[in-house]
Amino acid sequence: MEVISNVPSVLHTPLMSGANAISGVIIIGGIILLESTDLSTFSLNMVLGIIAVIFATLNVVGGFVVTDRMLEMFKKKKKKQS
Repeated sequence: MEVISNVPSVLHTPLMSGANAISGVIIIGGIILLESTDLSTFSLNMVLGIIAVIFATLNVVGGFVVTDRMLEMFKKKKKKQS
């Protein structure tokens, strides 16, 4: 928490984008790992590939949600006309 609180708010979005890119690489690696395994037998490669794809996908989706919410904070609010 200490590291995140010391980062200026302007840098949060690029850092989150970098984390999403790393998770995207993990998703691709997990898919390649699953492609190379024999799906008819239960193996460690299959379990690790499935876990990698699930967790990395959750991380990417969560990162995009957080990034979208942060970008909404920088938009100007529309004034209501009565």
